[in-house]
Amino acid sequence: MMSWLSSTWLSCLFLLLVFVEVPAEKCIGDSSCAGSTTTNNDQHKPCVGARCPAKTSRTSRSYQHTASSDGFFQPGRGSHQQPSASSRVDISGTTADTWGGAPHLSSNATRDCKGIECKLPLRMRLKSRTRVSCTGEGCPPAEGQQSVVRLSDRAAHFIGEVPEFHYSNAELGGAPLGVQLTCDIKPGENEVPSEDALILQLQLAKGQEKFVESLKSQQKTITELQQKLSEQQNLLVSQQREILEQQRRMYDQMDMIKIQYSILLDTVKQMSFQSLQEDIQQYFEAHLQGLQNQVRNHLQKPYSVHKVDVDAKVIDVGLGIDLPDCGPCESDEFCSLQKTPPQCEKCTLCPAGFFQLSDCNENIDRICQDRDECMDSPNVCGERIKCLNTPGGFRCLGVAEKDAALGLCGDQYFFNKELQECQACSECEEGVVAFPCTADSDTICTTTSDTKLSESCSAMLSMPSAKMANSQIFPGLSLRVKEKIHCDVFSPEDSHVVFKQHGLLWIDLNFAVRHSCRNFLQLSLKHNNSEDGYELSGSRIEQPDGKFFQSTSISAAAEVEPSQTLTVVLKSPNQYCNQSKDLHVYDLNTPLSLFWLSHDTGAVAMTAQMSTAMHYQTNYRPTFRIISVSDPYMVSLSHDGRSIKFTESGVVKFVFQQALYAMGPTCVREGFTLISYINRNGSNSELMQVFKSGVNYRDTSVSGSGAAKVSSGDVISFEVLSPAQCNVRYFGENSGISMLSLIWIPTSISTAITASISTTGLPTGAVKNKFLSFNQDVPHDRIIQLIITGQFAHKYFRFTENGGVSVSFNLKLIHSCNVVKVSLNTRINDQGQPSIVAQQIGGQMPEGSQWTSVSLRSSFDVLNGTMLSVSLDCVRGRINQIAVEKGTNLSILWVSS
Repeated sequence: MMSWLSSTWLSCLFLLLVFVEVPAEKCIGDSSCAGSTTTNNDQHKPCVGARCPAKTSRTSRSYQHTASSDGFFQPGRGSHQQPSASSRVDISGTTADTWGGAPHLSSNATRDCKGIECKLPLRMRLKSRTRVSCTGEGCPPAEGQQSVVRLSDRAAHFIGEVPEFHYSNAELGGAPLGVQLTCDIKPGENEVPSEDALILQLQLAKGQEKFVESLKSQQKTITELQQKLSEQQNLLVSQQREILEQQRRMYDQMDMIKIQYSILLDTVKQMSFQSLQEDIQQYFEAHLQGLQNQVRNHLQKPYSVHKVDVDAKVIDVGLGIDLPDCGPCESDEFCSLQKTPPQCEKCTLCPAGFFQLSDCNENIDRICQDRDECMDSPNVCGERIKCLNTPGGFRCLGVAEKDAALGLCGDQYFFNKELQECQACSECEEGVVAFPCTADSDTICTTTSDTKLSESCSAMLSMPSAKMANSQIFPGLSLRVKEKIHCDVFSPEDSHVVFKQHGLLWIDLNFAVRHSCRNFLQLSLKHNNSEDGYELSGSRIEQPDGKFFQSTSISAAAEVEPSQTLTVVLKSPNQYCNQSKDLHVYDLNTPLSLFWLSHDTGAVAMTAQMSTAMHYQTNYRPTFRIISVSDPYMVSLSHDGRSIKFTESGVVKFVFQQALYAMGPTCVREGFTLISYINRNGSNSELMQVFKSGVNYRDTSVSGSGAAKVSSGDVISFEVLSPAQCNVRYFGENSGISMLSLIWIPTSISTAITASISTTGLPTGAVKNKFLSFNQDVPHDRIIQLIITGQFAHKYFRFTENGGVSVSFNLKLIHSCNVVKVSLNTRINDQGQPSIVAQQIGGQMPEGSQWTSVSLRSSFDVLNGTMLSVSLDCVRGRINQIAVEKGTNLSILWVSS
């Protein structure tokens, strides 16, 4: 700090020497001038000059300074002193007098000076300051001390006080004395002199400019860094995009590798089998050739044997070796040595998409090779789309199904929706083409020119095995389907049915279950063309406590195409239903039946959905909305949407299913009644009634199915009746639980009758396999006839022509049986015992209910002379009463085959 102060004082001295020009003056006067004699005459002459004594009328602006022990200057503790004349710096004397010799010091200068300070005038030397408690501009000046003057006013103030620094009068020939700089500090503060403050202020101003310039350069550098960072970020984002694109390409390549691996595995298996077959054939041929050589050698030897003809197939040379032999085979057959004993088999026909490598002969089957469409036609998928060869076809990777279905596969190929690839169209070898190959369907071949009009098939259902003890059916279980009799219409594949032909389909399903699931179980028929959540038909089974069996029958109509599927799904609305603990399905006889109708019959299928009732109500007439109809001209809705209108005469098979939620004890006691009406020439009449036991604070379904003849302009409508004090809400969802399905068939190939139960011979008490008696509502029908004489009177219906039959039976009764069993029986004329074709059961009556019901529906084929009957069984209980007038009825539909 002392060095800095010294340099500062040197700077001040340099400024004084350069900028202050002091002329030499002579002391004029008598006794006031040192070293001169005065006369009396000059006694009163004023003394002029720098060596004259100071005037007492002007006070000096010098302050006493003292140096602190640490090298900083601090104000002295004494008060402001009046300096003597000798304390003023004489800057007007000679140079030798001022700087050459010792300075002229007054007697009052008692302290010693050190260093450069000795060369300064007394008034510019540091003097001690007294410490005061208050410092700064806001404090009052001490006694006898003037307040500090601001830096901007310091020069003018100083020049006004010191006359020596005034410019001399020009008239007297005086020269300018220059400017004297003083360094001062504020009282009470440790500051440098004011001259240093000016210099520091200038340096700070320059430093501020440099600092601003540095800030600007740094800001520019920061901007450049930000730009570089933004560029790096953009580069990083682009690199990330490239990485994602590479990952996507890698995934595509992995998928392609998986597909190629599966194809390669299949090819290896096929080639392994072919190579094994070729090795076996070569082995036998070589073995036969060796035997032939041995025979020739033996014949050439001079033994007494007869010459024999050697056959390559059958040879016995007495060596104990029996060669395999198939015997004579047809021209299109070959001898298969893989079976024991060898058998003649048909030569393999190369499937579509394969070509023949070698022809079939008597010992070797035909060998086929897959055609590589991607190699034969490199642009089959386009220039930018990858082509992958598959057995019998090819696949365009990344092509949507809708684009492929529009004809992307090309000529003689169709898009297989199941395999999601293009397959070669099949060729009809022996038969004729029923339906040609299209962009999304294969060729349909028929073996005979006579096309069937109808066909009925049946199948068995079973629950899939529970994989674990805690198996939930909340997502839904697909029931297993097993074909009972071979059918040309469909083929079962594990959990679904695959259709083989185009046409219209009527489906009937009988189901009985005892469960402890909360709320209800829902049984549904799902078509593969259905949208998510959309099903053909569905019914809700309510029985939360699992005390007895609950049964339901559902039906549906649909238009089907080859390769489409049908699935039976059982699901619960929540996950509190365990398959192994809470579910027990009754094993019924042939629960699933399908009635197929060809398009050549001219039949029309329609499906409509009911609208949801927003408020609770009792009696309910639904409003329909058509979902699908194969011919809107023949079947349409009425103007209010509450009924179905028919344009031409025919026979109609219908099913009405309504899901509802009921509240009130009277719902259980009186139940619900579904009535179907037919309006003919403006007058309404009932077609049938179906009863359903009621529920309280539960979900359930009401369902009714029947068949009737209709005329041109007839209208069919439906109504659900419920007790007066029963609040019911009716649902109209798109899940099949509230649907109307029907098939209209021309009367030229079909007929239908309805029958009511007879009051005579009603079975009561402990009923075991008792046949029910009926009265035919229609007086006479040519094809379906009720037998009225003999031992089968009023119990059997006889069919006079071959065809398909769809039967619907509804029974309303009161009983105490553990299980009530209803069966459909058929027999041929009077011979043999009746056989059961369909069966349905009903459990115990719900507690508090007056009536209960059982419904049975089924379809099957009949021959000329087939007889049909309905039997009733009661297990551990008795039949108390059967409703005769309302709630019990039978309807039969017949269609020519």
